Amino acid sequence: MNTNRIATVKRTTGETDVQVTINIDGTGICNANTGIPFLDHMIHQIASHGLFDLDIQAKGDWEIDDHHTNEDVGITLGQALHQALGNKKGIVRFGNFLAPLDEALIQVALDFSGRPHLSYGLNIPTQRVGTYDTQLVREFFVALVNHSQMTLHIRQLDGINSHHIIEATFKAFARAMRMAVEIDPRRAETIPSSKGVL
Repeated sequence: MNTNRIATVKRTTGETDVQVTINIDGTGICNANTGIPFLDHMIHQIASHGLFDLDIQAKGDWEIDDHHTNEDVGITLGQALHQALGNKKGIVRFGNFLAPLDEALIQVALDFSGRPHLSYGLNIPTQRVGTYDTQLVREFFVALVNHSQMTLHIRQLDGINSHHIIEATFKAFARAMRMAVEIDPRRAETIPSSKGVL
């Protein structure tokens, strides 16, 4: 079993400079400074509802737009999550949560399968929430899924307010991920796969 599920990953490109530290077995402490206020708000949802400690610092080419920074934060968080989980020995592996936020209702199901896949079913009615381009929600999850090597399904069952839809998604994701990374006491010393590897 991994007893120290903490990782720090730094990623520097010609467009961004991102550093992420995650403690999977945290208490929900969050320090997010991505230069994208709405993304910071969503990262706080991941930490608070997943009980992960997150420190995410990013500098990017915001003068162009938020796309590169948003994507690279997703990439780096995915890499840190993958590294912190190690061989995934003992984890529950699967997580599922249904989150309401006023009129919005979002279901998230995920599997730390080692096979990246995103099935994205959000229908966000506006192009922006504040200054945040709502197309970037999908780009964030694409990046995170590919680099954490999880299978992720996101379903919108209801919702007409863009902010509510997105925030419910991040809350459901956090709770599903919290469920999936918990240690299963019945298989604490084994890989949760009939193949013996994830």
